[in-house]
Amino acid sequence: MKFTTNKKKTSVEFDVEFTSKDFEPARLKALARLARNLKIPGFRNGKAPANVVEQHVNPNELAMQTLDIMVREAIPKIYTEAKLQPISAPNVDIKKFVPGETAEVTISSDIMPDVKLADYTKLKAKYEKPEVGAKDVDDVLNRIAESYAESKVVKRAAKLTDEVIIDFVGKKDGVAFDGGSAKDFKLRLGSGQFIPGFEEGIVGHESGDKFDLNLKFPKEYHSKELAGAAVVFEVLVKQVNEMATPKIDDELAKKTGAFPTLKELKADIKKNLEAQAEQRAEESYQDALLNELVQGSKTEAPEALVKEQAEHIKGDLLQNLKARGSNLEEYLAQTKQTEEQWEKNITENAANRVIGHIVIAKLGEELDIKVTDEELNKQVAEMQAVYAKSPEALKELQTPEAVASIRNRMRIEKTMKKLADLNRK
Repeated sequence: MKFTTNKKKTSVEFDVEFTSKDFEPARLKALARLARNLKIPGFRNGKAPANVVEQHVNPNELAMQTLDIMVREAIPKIYTEAKLQPISAPNVDIKKFVPGETAEVTISSDIMPDVKLADYTKLKAKYEKPEVGAKDVDDVLNRIAESYAESKVVKRAAKLTDEVIIDFVGKKDGVAFDGGSAKDFKLRLGSGQFIPGFEEGIVGHESGDKFDLNLKFPKEYHSKELAGAAVVFEVLVKQVNEMATPKIDDELAKKTGAFPTLKELKADIKKNLEAQAEQRAEESYQDALLNELVQGSKTEAPEALVKEQAEHIKGDLLQNLKARGSNLEEYLAQTKQTEEQWEKNITENAANRVIGHIVIAKLGEELDIKVTDEELNKQVAEMQAVYAKSPEALKELQTPEAVASIRNRMRIEKTMKKLADLNRK
């Protein structure tokens, strides 16, 4: 076998020529493959000699099976020898085929492009050390205290921070709209659960009051039918509860079940906030480094990978819209773009992501980043423990594709950590 290479930026074509010497090994394998489904008197399936099998098979079928095996076995050898990595299934175009004598085929595919990395040891992005102040700790303490608040029915007008139990019906042009009605709904006034004006409109009313709230939905509301619309909410206040929030002291700390004193609770809150802030800062730092490295490097985004990434982006967006009760039409109206503009933006974002992945992969290669089997097995075991109660998830984790994806993600994480360490000022 011999071949010539026609390489472009993100694709390659190999013109391959097979000679008679290449046919015989493939022919014997083709006969073994065909023998599996043959019933030949005197022989068990798949156990008949090659010369006997050949007498019982269609010569054309044998020729095509021989060619298929010959080409399939040649493909990985050709890419390895050419030092190229295919990123799409190779396409095979038969140009000439004389069974047992010669075959000429063209093998083509998209490939990983060449990458010229910028100097990844002298990037300008800096790590910004985060600070956690007393106010941050106090905000968490206030939320903890709120979670332990006790309610008490009161016979007075409702005020902000009270909890009310209400019935309401939302109407547009006199007709009730979907999702705008409820009975015995518990609402903490001031929580911001409803559109502007709703909670404020209940303040001052007491149990038994029935009234209308004339409001407008925000212009950027996710539902196209309601965005900016004038509506009327018919409200009945059924109960007003005063919320007694406990003091922030040692007793509150004890209620959490883990800390005997407020001082220890504060220290733990601060420690957790600092860990979270440092993680966010590190992620931001690594993102900035990668963006700078991508901007300074030179490569191309293969069309096949861009299309694949674009489909992922579209799928995620459409799924999120559906979960919020919205759709693409409403999203386009809110973002003030046409479907063509949306498609173009997604393609650009997909191309940027692909280039980022290519640059990271090349950097990992340059830095000789590897994930050992021991590291991989440990990570998989940890994930299996998390999904122990989900048989479907556990089954998915055992697939070769899932394991390969986990290894790749771990390699990216190790690569980004090494990049950060090389540039940490």
